[in-house]
Amino acid sequence: MEFEKSFLVLQNGNDVRGAAIATDSEPLTLSADLVSYIAAGFVRFLEDKLGKSQERIRIGIGRDSRITGEAVAEACIRGLGAAKTYDCGIASTPAMFQSTVLEGSAFDAAVMITASHLPFNRNGMKFFTKEGALEKAELGDVLKRAAALAREYGQEDDLAIISYGIPDQRGCTESFDILSLYSEAMKAIIRKQAGGDAQKPLAGLHIVVDAGNGAAGFFTDRILAPLGADTSGSVFLEPDGMFPNHVPNPENSTAMAAISDAVVKAGADIGVIFDCDGDRAAVVFSDGTPVNRNTLIALLAVIVKDEHPGSVIVTDSVTSDELTQFLEGELGLKHLRYKRGYKNVIDKGIELNKNGEDCELAIETSGHAAFRENYFSDDGAYLSVKIICRMAVMRREGKDISSLIENLRHPAESVEIRFTVGDEAGDTRDFREYGSFVLDSFRKFAENDERFHIVEPNYEGIRVAFDDEEVKGWLLIRKSLHDPVLPMNAEAREAGGTEIIKERIRPFFEKCTRLSA
Repeated sequence: MEFEKSFLVLQNGNDVRGAAIATDSEPLTLSADLVSYIAAGFVRFLEDKLGKSQERIRIGIGRDSRITGEAVAEACIRGLGAAKTYDCGIASTPAMFQSTVLEGSAFDAAVMITASHLPFNRNGMKFFTKEGALEKAELGDVLKRAAALAREYGQEDDLAIISYGIPDQRGCTESFDILSLYSEAMKAIIRKQAGGDAQKPLAGLHIVVDAGNGAAGFFTDRILAPLGADTSGSVFLEPDGMFPNHVPNPENSTAMAAISDAVVKAGADIGVIFDCDGDRAAVVFSDGTPVNRNTLIALLAVIVKDEHPGSVIVTDSVTSDELTQFLEGELGLKHLRYKRGYKNVIDKGIELNKNGEDCELAIETSGHAAFRENYFSDDGAYLSVKIICRMAVMRREGKDISSLIENLRHPAESVEIRFTVGDEAGDTRDFREYGSFVLDSFRKFAENDERFHIVEPNYEGIRVAFDDEEVKGWLLIRKSLHDPVLPMNAEAREAGGTEIIKERIRPFFEKCTRLSA
């Protein structure tokens, strides 16, 4: 059982993640042998799911720019055994999902080698079928199958010294240019939605791209430039797995400052920034104003409203009250604030549609945005295309795209505090159990203070609204998805409000001796 746990610890939600290079602070946890076993577990999962033998299964393999990507991809191909494999080289995560549905590839499944925005020494694996990314339980099944294979071929007593790799029974592998196929599909969408010149619908637009030295730099020369866009001033397009310029993460303040500076310096109309594997993005207006998190959701919601009035917009739990007011009051949409975790948000959108309620957009504040019309795939390029196409149409009408969200209000202050769960003598509860105890206790604390108004319905943690003479705002405290942490987010409509909120909750947290901020 402990042997199996050594595999399951690599699961991070719907992804596999680990250290592919050991550092002074982190041991090796994702070795080549482990990758091969996990890939072999995936093939056996597919055999049962698809009712096919290995020899009849077609699988695409892509990777981001990480320095371990090529070696991890090779280990993956080895583990895929007799399956027909297609090495797609450096590609984006959305392109690898699309490889299962595009007519020119239509693979049975795909594997993306990536660890998103994590440090250079990390790597991981994402798995897709034509139905989308594997569910959490499905990935758990894959890892259990991998552990069983490692027990068969390796040494059971110590995962770190497995010396017998899985037998090399690989089938035929060939190179495949998925990015050209994916780019042609994207260009067809732009030609349809942007209007204007059928061949150069983006002529006259100056678009700066920051790929963060990840996998999405192709967006400029394979999609935007061929359609007439001026992409001069774009930065960090070349893949470099050491990420020498900034963390490839649209939530990172340094990264957003970089794209803002690039847009202003180039005098561009708009900027686009991607994360490392291209499944997240944000944009920047011509004056350098960042459009991410709540602002990005609002902008995409306007586009959804015009195409699908009355749709539900599903977001994660940390969105602002001002966003809800804009979506519902200004746009006439419905806002469902759900759980953190992009797959949670996407799965909720899919569930709503299955139950007969129209949901066209499921989006997390991190920049994961999934449209119903695009297979509910979280795709940074598709997100960007939706905005760029609307901008092209508005430009011909003499309008500025920023006007679409000019009525969106913003909180005066926002703050996040991350309470770490430590150990305490005599308390044997693990961090998850202790976190649940804290949330239950905080609910009782809030219920006994008339200034605290518990928000219902609420799908994650405890959300409290404040609406009195001293402060107007809210706070949310929840358990982290994966770490021994209780994040608390708070916003206030007026300056100084978050300090008042923190003072109101201070007596409670002073008694939580296992928590430290």
